[in-house]
Amino acid sequence: MTRVAALALALAATPLAAEVTDSDDRGFITRDEAVVETNLKETWLALISPARWWNAAHTWSGDSENLSLRPQAGGCFCERIPEDPDPDKISLEGSVEHMRVIHAFPEKALRMQGALGPLQSEPVTGILTVVLSEIDEGTRIVWEYNVGGSMRYKVPEISKAVDGVMSQQLNGLAKMLGRVDVAAVEEAPEKEEVAVENDGESDGPNVDEAFGDLADG
Repeated sequence: MTRVAALALALAATPLAAEVTDSDDRGFITRDEAVVETNLKETWLALISPARWWNAAHTWSGDSENLSLRPQAGGCFCERIPEDPDPDKISLEGSVEHMRVIHAFPEKALRMQGALGPLQSEPVTGILTVVLSEIDEGTRIVWEYNVGGSMRYKVPEISKAVDGVMSQQLNGLAKMLGRVDVAAVEEAPEKEEVAVENDGESDGPNVDEAFGDLADG
């Protein structure tokens, strides 16, 4: 079993609200959303502080506290790799760039470019767009990761694995802020297959629609 297939199998054991909304041999798109009880400002401040909610299992150092994000164009979503404390080794501190900020609109939207996790070894481009909108219950977070380019992974396998990881990250953020749609997530049936076609329908606003609202502000 490949590393990606094993990851996909492990993630399949947990019901996920995310879905692969589009997939072909050129890439894939994953989409998820959550509703939290905090207001836009509180949600934004948490979003730009990944050390507080990013799953440590998906870091290179094994510690989320090593993560940082500068919410300005060109800013880095980076990770510090501490020196090895073994006195018998000569070690220096290292670092990893997970993504680079290309759009930061406080309390409305964050867009970053980068190939996360195992995709870092492939000549692919990934665009993560996170959109916040105010609703009666608090704040809706729409989370979309669009990946395209040549890769050695089988798209149906890697897309499902990445879909699960993206859902984990959003859920970590949402749980910290007080997720109010958690019942829907817990009751969602486990997915048996990866969607490979997009019929154009969606249960909520897509990212383009949500980004269109920025002009109103």
